[in-house]
Amino acid sequence: MVRSPKHGYGGNMNPCIDCHTLMLREAGRLMKREGGDFLFTGEVLGQRPMSQNKGALRVVERESGYEGRVLRPLSAQLLAETMPEQEGLVDRERLLAISGRSRKQQLELARHYHITEYLTPAGGCLLTDPIFSRRLRDLFDYQDPVQIRDIELLKVGRHLRLSPTVKMIVGRNARDNERISQLLVPGDDLLKVEEYPGPLCLIPYGGSLDDAIKAAAICIRYSDASKDKEIAVIWSRAGEEKRISGRSCPPAMPAELMI
Repeated sequence: MVRSPKHGYGGNMNPCIDCHTLMLREAGRLMKREGGDFLFTGEVLGQRPMSQNKGALRVVERESGYEGRVLRPLSAQLLAETMPEQEGLVDRERLLAISGRSRKQQLELARHYHITEYLTPAGGCLLTDPIFSRRLRDLFDYQDPVQIRDIELLKVGRHLRLSPTVKMIVGRNARDNERISQLLVPGDDLLKVEEYPGPLCLIPYGGSLDDAIKAAAICIRYSDASKDKEIAVIWSRAGEEKRISGRSCPPAMPAELMI
């Protein structure tokens, strides 16, 4: 669905219409299993220009397989009457007519009903993030199949494309370094400047000696080591360690390789 969404992407790699369709389809399966009568969502008409206009809401409902059984209580009075309303399961007069991008009315409802714990409005989906989307697009372009770990790595550090088959991830801080260590698997290359504070540098699934030498130079560039003398870098794979001696890469190189 994310690689090739039927209804395309939003501003980045977010296939919102296809995603909403999938969620309703799965919710419908649970509805049938549990003996429910209808589905309802917190969608608001016009809150998202691509996925919450009237046409998109109809498409999602139809393609989910539950046309007429999807109630959107916050905007119901602006939409066609649903089967739950027609069958008397829900009183349409008690439903709302909220529309547009503002969340003022929703926040007022939350206060009225003493709801204090809710997610930040408009937050949460990494597929709407430009940097994450760029990295995901690069991953799809150069790797198939893609594993869950590959997706998790997209959230960590700086990403540099060394070649069509080799990517490098550079930790930005202690938390990144810790996460890289957690996601390490046999066959990966891990590089760390010896004797100086600096990032962990990961080559997922490993690379050649030339790749390791190039990665070592980048690793030195991002470390506290001197940039104008030979520095030792520890290169490890599957528990075995080697030392690579080299100098920092030119300042412009990381920017040129950055994904």
